[in-house]
Amino acid sequence: QVQLVESGGGLVQAGGSLRLSCAASGRTFSSYSMGWFRQAPGKEREFVGAISWSGGSTTYADSVKGRFAISRDNTKNTVYLQMNSLKPEDTAVYYCAVRLNYVLGVRFKDYDDWGQGTRVTVSS
Repeated sequence: QVQLVESGGGLVQAGGSLRLSCAASGRTFSSYSMGWFRQAPGKEREFVGAISWSGGSTTYADSVKGRFAISRDNTKNTVYLQMNSLKPEDTAVYYCAVRLNYVLGVRFKDYDDWGQGTRVTVSS
């Protein structure tokens, strides 16, 4: 099992930026792909993006492509979500998740362990 702790959420104005972090422990972090999801009030959890174990491959939801970027530092067991040009519709609780597989996943059920989430609120 992998323990994940997100941080970096908060309140930001539209057009602003935030960087979320997800610190992992419990397994060999560098062996697995990681993903970010979000859940807005009253909505289902949705895929945001994912990164391969090496950081060499990423994939994003269309709604965030070009604005968000995922990176990872395997020496720190941490994955990041850089969010730029934020919009009010980006308001949600953001979760990181680990996929115990080398293949990138885009579905909720592709992931094995989840963090508790960090709240992001974008004001208009």
